[in-house]
Amino acid sequence: MGSYGTWQGMPREQVPWYPMVDSAKCHGCKECYDFCSQKVYAWDAENDKTVVAEPYRCIVGCSTCASLCKEGAIFFPPLSILKNMGR
Repeated sequence: MGSYGTWQGMPREQVPWYPMVDSAKCHGCKECYDFCSQKVYAWDAENDKTVVAEPYRCIVGCSTCASLCKEGAIFFPPLSILKNMGR
């Protein structure tokens, strides 16, 4: 596993911005998996659900996948954590 770059001068691995999936709500539509060009998600074939495989590949501040999820299974930390970082 290599470096994921930086965000505002901080190593990306120190920025807690990435999606989380509530597996109880996920119905396996693959909308988020198909949408994410950053390859944050992987497909869990055994459970027919999307899982977060590479959280630090997520673009900081992006939450489009959560908006696409009709089941409301994807969530992110509040944007306020980004505003408070580096202070």
